[in-house]
Amino acid sequence: MSPSDPVNSAHDRRQRRLLFVLALGFVVFGAAAAALFYVLQPETLRIAVGPAGSDDHQVVEAMAEAFKEESRSVKLSPITTEGAAESLALLGAGKADLAVGRGDLGMPADAQTLAVLRKNYVVLWSPSGRSGKDSRKKATGKIGEIADLAGHKVGIIGRTGANLALLRIILVGSGVEPSKVATAQFGTDEIEKLAQDTTLDACLAVGPLDSKITATAIAATSRSRGAPKFLPVDASEAIALKQPRYEAEEIPGGVFNAKPAWPEDKVDTLSVNHLILTRKGLSEAKAAAFYRQLFAVRHTITQRVAGPAHITKPETEKEAEPSVHRGAAAVINGTERTFLDKYSDYFWFALLLLSGIGSAAAWLRRYLNRDERDDNTGHRNRILAVVSEVRDAGSEQDLLASQREVDAIVGEALKCYDEGAIEQEDMVAFGLVLELFNHAVAERRAALQGGLIEARAPGPTLASRR
Repeated sequence: MSPSDPVNSAHDRRQRRLLFVLALGFVVFGAAAAALFYVLQPETLRIAVGPAGSDDHQVVEAMAEAFKEESRSVKLSPITTEGAAESLALLGAGKADLAVGRGDLGMPADAQTLAVLRKNYVVLWSPSGRSGKDSRKKATGKIGEIADLAGHKVGIIGRTGANLALLRIILVGSGVEPSKVATAQFGTDEIEKLAQDTTLDACLAVGPLDSKITATAIAATSRSRGAPKFLPVDASEAIALKQPRYEAEEIPGGVFNAKPAWPEDKVDTLSVNHLILTRKGLSEAKAAAFYRQLFAVRHTITQRVAGPAHITKPETEKEAEPSVHRGAAAVINGTERTFLDKYSDYFWFALLLLSGIGSAAAWLRRYLNRDERDDNTGHRNRILAVVSEVRDAGSEQDLLASQREVDAIVGEALKCYDEGAIEQEDMVAFGLVLELFNHAVAERRAALQGGLIEARAPGPTLASRR
């Protein structure tokens, strides 16, 4: 085998190994890029809200548009439902990540609050019974307080069972037997019908203080049946203690009309929050990202619809039902974990993983370089064989041929060493063999030169014979 044969063979193997390493690198890079692309994709949260066209639905639609335009971490996908009850049912079934619903509705056991969409106040009033020019005079109707509702009829705005159940809670808390109070429910589009119904002795509405529905209903009953007498919920604090989903509140004087002032003075009442809810299982990072983004775009949403002006943070300082999700609470209380706090365990795991990968890479490199190590051993053996040939070399040309062969072997070994295919300890052994070869060449060259001198030495001269 010529000196160039092992060199060419090793060169081909290095090329194949290089191609393998490049292919493996492309695979790893592609996997890392795909993982990074997946991680950096905005999180899409499904939010159930309804019915279509309602204030809640309009707010959520505007919210989704604002998130799409301004958020790089969270997007919303609205799911339109028939109402809050269906929205909460989808949340409980895992078909929605978020839901909009009133805090006193039936909801999943693990439902938690992310934000307060608005605060709904209970407004109870009784028409004075007069109409015409005197309709704006101070009310003096026969219903002056909630206890007077026994044996009378209350018109409730809203056809869901939530407002009816709330009225019964107020009646029980005020010492009135609910069965003694008749009720009739009207849709939000039946305000005039409610105002013209002379069988009603009082009306109930539940909504924000600036609700157009509540204000319209009060004005309509005032026109047809006289100025309103607002009924205070004197037992509001006691009810709130027994029913954590309600809060004791006050209706400010003149909030529904300035002149004359409706109501004339502040009125005690109950409130119930309209909430953006999620399940406890939603990750802290997702909940925190949604909460931050919601309040970051609240101004943008307000420019499109009126409802977002009521979006507020939930109370975390007192026990509430449902409880506040830990992700939102962390942002509110400033206890949100830092990046290192969240992922320190992953960093340690990554270090261990990298250590394992490094060991595996070292083993793989040794495995892939086994042919080079075998070649290195073969090269050493070949040099040892050349040493034997050098000792028997008959001419300087034979020595030069052996040196050329060894030079090629040395060049290949150095190249493999530079590429990491041969370890340093292998090169030490290789150096010992090479040193032996150099000594053998030097000795044989000296021997050949000595023999040549003897062969060329002149015979005895005539002078010396004389």
